[in-house]
Amino acid sequence: MPVSLPPALELSLDLLRCPTCRTRRLHPGRGALRCPAGHTFDIARHGYAGLLTGTRATSGDDPAMVQARDRFLAAGPYAPLRTAVARLAADAAPEQATVVDAGCGTGYYLAGVLDRLPGARGLGLDTSVRALRSAARAHDRAAAAAWDVFRPFPLADAVADVVLDVFAPRNPAEFHRVLRPAGRLIVVRPTGRHLAELRRRLPAMVAVDPVKEQRLHRALDPFFEAVVTERIEYRAPLAGRQALDLLAMTPSAHHVSRADLADDVPLPDGVTVSVLATAYRPRHR
Repeated sequence: MPVSLPPALELSLDLLRCPTCRTRRLHPGRGALRCPAGHTFDIARHGYAGLLTGTRATSGDDPAMVQARDRFLAAGPYAPLRTAVARLAADAAPEQATVVDAGCGTGYYLAGVLDRLPGARGLGLDTSVRALRSAARAHDRAAAAAWDVFRPFPLADAVADVVLDVFAPRNPAEFHRVLRPAGRLIVVRPTGRHLAELRRRLPAMVAVDPVKEQRLHRALDPFFEAVVTERIEYRAPLAGRQALDLLAMTPSAHHVSRADLADDVPLPDGVTVSVLATAYRPRHR
């Protein structure tokens, strides 16, 4: 039985372009999105558009990571961070904004921005099928599509008022292409103090690159200039299994073994959340 077109996806159809043709618009028909040249892309029964074909540059979050992220974020330790991201986006966005979240994960931050902007619509892109199931129902004005951020986006030029990049890979050239001239790119990345208590307990965790800021500047500078940077830092209490969920939802989950967790040293009952959030404006084309 064909899948009906989700309302949020219908709201975003004018943004989309055929990933194969790159210029033709997509139209719904018989449970799929189709372009005039005959290329067809399924709409999953979970509500997201399956635009990505071929080999993926990144595998995305697996089911265990997504489940841990859903539990952790629902408990609220990152709520102040989501509030800050939403404020930065709303400060520069019009009432009827279009928000694209690159590497959206479960749609947690995109939903926060849309809550702050009642007239806005959103589109989340991610490679993880399991994460997209959550992203497609994260907000009634948020659509979701399977896509690899490292590839040219299946979007028309200059359609986004805000592009979010929160703990996600970056594609500066594509961010620039899809943003309107007055738009904003919001980039959130960890500082060296982020999750310090957990890192001290588990040295096998992936470390924050000490030259991350220099690399970020080199990558973005040809396309963007920074408008404002905020340091968001606070202590987040952890209860129950939240420390394990926090570990499990990050790339460090693949580096920390059961043996690392088996000794008598307890996991911390709180961590430092420490990130930099920068709003960038596009340089003139």
